[in-house]
Amino acid sequence: MRPRTEPTLPISEALKRSTPLARLEQLLRESQSRYAAVRPLLPPALAAHVKPGPIDEQGWSLLAPNSAVAAKLRMLQPRLERQLQQQGWKPWNIRVKISNG
Repeated sequence: MRPRTEPTLPISEALKRSTPLARLEQLLRESQSRYAAVRPLLPPALAAHVKPGPIDEQGWSLLAPNSAVAAKLRMLQPRLERQLQQQGWKPWNIRVKISNG
């Protein structure tokens, strides 16, 4: 006799049932929304390489694939932060991180 296994939950249901996972999903959506707010300010060639990163108590991260893209983002950082504030996001520092993935 085969052991009875619990049916697998769809990810959306698992997120609803788990407070930590629901919080993670909320932060992911917020990061993507912030990126949508600042993306129009990025030159298209630069935007193609930038990804939204994590949000925590200290701020929000933008992920760059290399130091050249990161340097360009750092030059735009004050403008991006102003854009977020103008769109109603509470003031947060934008961090630029180099991502290997």
